[in-house]
Amino acid sequence: MKTTWRMMGVADYITIGNGILGVLAIVFILLAVEDMRDPYYNGGLLTDYIWTAMFCILLSAFGDIIDGPIARRWSKRRLLGGSLDIMSDCISFCVAPALMVFAMFGRMGEATPLWTISLAIACFWVIACGMLRLARFQHENGGDVSYFHGLSSPANAMLLISAAALIWLQPSSGIGPSLTEWDCSWCWGEGEKPFLDFIILPLLFFSGAMMISDRPMSKLKSGMTMRLSVVQFVALLFAVIHAMTLTSKTDAGEDLSGTLFTMFLFSISFFFVIAYILGGPRFVEFENSLADE
Repeated sequence: MKTTWRMMGVADYITIGNGILGVLAIVFILLAVEDMRDPYYNGGLLTDYIWTAMFCILLSAFGDIIDGPIARRWSKRRLLGGSLDIMSDCISFCVAPALMVFAMFGRMGEATPLWTISLAIACFWVIACGMLRLARFQHENGGDVSYFHGLSSPANAMLLISAAALIWLQPSSGIGPSLTEWDCSWCWGEGEKPFLDFIILPLLFFSGAMMISDRPMSKLKSGMTMRLSVVQFVALLFAVIHAMTLTSKTDAGEDLSGTLFTMFLFSISFFFVIAYILGGPRFVEFENSLADE
């Protein structure tokens, strides 16, 4: 036991804390399942447990950002850092977001096997691609590469959180399609039909594919890309915090400004993540050109 503790540095404790936050997010997701028996499309907001799970994932992402600089500046022992980091990232940014999406959109007891199995496969895909992406990152970490290959696991979590929250809040916002516009009981299930739930399915496959792609992605460590990433993270963090304060249901006729503002913040986050993915190679070229000057 003493040998293990001696091998650890300051940053390793932060990394372990990041992993524990991911586990805590999974615990809140499990607690949320029972509360989801009252369908959200009856006018209710997302259960507080899910918002708290998102908050834990974001705290873990913040810890993942700061543990690297702390390790380089103050930690003399780096024997365990790399292995701890990929295990923590897998829990917090792959497993927890995938389980969160399945809990939010699985519609327990109402969906058909087709939807449930399809959503489960998509969630498994995200977890498997996240594991492969992190294993590849550990393999390439020793190389002199100024960019990532593929979407990073924290960016995957940011994408899924932003999209899932937007889709979930849409029924309570009073905008978008109505329940009666969807009539596909053979694929969705009996009872109330989902609104835009189906969008999350291709998004899961897209996010997983981006993680294992060869697409160059900026590390967001300096300049304009870093400032944009700060704006995105702050918008997402405030969106989750603001959503946690929405304790009352937004039934028809009530003031929807709070829900719309929350959706606006999530939209900013979603837009920046998509822009980061689509403009990945250009951001890398731009950063390299600045470095050469």
